[in-house]
Amino acid sequence: MDDIVKQALAKWPNVPSCTGWLMLDRRGNWRMRDEAAQASGSPGMPIRHEALLGFINRNYECDERGQWFFQNGPQRVYVELGYTPWVVRLLVEADGTLALKDHAGNDFEPAAVFADDEGGILFADTAAPPRVAVLHDHDLELFADHAALADDAMNGEFRWKDGVTLPLQPVRRADIASRFGFVQSPSANA
Repeated sequence: MDDIVKQALAKWPNVPSCTGWLMLDRRGNWRMRDEAAQASGSPGMPIRHEALLGFINRNYECDERGQWFFQNGPQRVYVELGYTPWVVRLLVEADGTLALKDHAGNDFEPAAVFADDEGGILFADTAAPPRVAVLHDHDLELFADHAALADDAMNGEFRWKDGVTLPLQPVRRADIASRFGFVQSPSANA
């Protein structure tokens, strides 16, 4: 968390939280959701300002109930999740090895890989507790190039790097939030 945010929290500790105004979509884009977007169920307008994106990413955390939020100075802004709290991109490094980067640009070291019943690929990392991230849909072909999939496309294995192979585990999309302990649509008062 940024020092300026910590200072604001100390100066104004009782600023009410808000919900519904910020979304992390299925592709890792931060989106502002005004009242009209919230009322219509629209994902809202993508945020493109690089400094603001960096500020959001540095101050993105989870509360004790599994609700993700952006600490905007003294105000906690709870985040609507398009799927998981993290979105990763799969890429090939200059040396030919694979890498995963989360939507904030940080390395993501997978410990497990899952295929959901809607065709999504998810990774759980080595953190404790593990973070779960959905793979950006633009990277599904690259994933398939490094996977051996069964006919059901929910089983098989993923050839990671340094000779590490991760078994592909089937999972229902509806079970992901409870399995990994996060809330997709948070409530500041829950």
